[in-house]
Amino acid sequence: MQACCCMKTTPISEPMNKTTLVNEIAENSGLTPQQIKAVFEELSNTIERHLTKNGAGSFTLPGLLKIATVVKPARPAQSGVPNPFKPGELMDVAAKPATTKIKVTPLKKLKDMAPEAK
Repeated sequence: MQACCCMKTTPISEPMNKTTLVNEIAENSGLTPQQIKAVFEELSNTIERHLTKNGAGSFTLPGLLKIATVVKPARPAQSGVPNPFKPGELMDVAAKPATTKIKVTPLKKLKDMAPEAK
């Protein structure tokens, strides 16, 4: 049974684990669970290839989300910084190396799926 984008969707009250999700997609798409698992595995590999060191640095799942790498620069050590928890005291802040973080941004279609606040 193929789902149409214009069909009314019913809410799912409990979060699905991987097995339940694979079985749900397989049932609704007419594909086997093994084929769905292969699609998930290939999607994971494709995302990894986009985000690796010499990759594009970002991956977009059309209409849903964008995954990008963000480089946080190194921060030097500082001394004599005011302590925010004990006013009047000074403290030393250790240096932090540069790191690469993953940023996931929802796209319009995904934002529209969330209900409006009342």
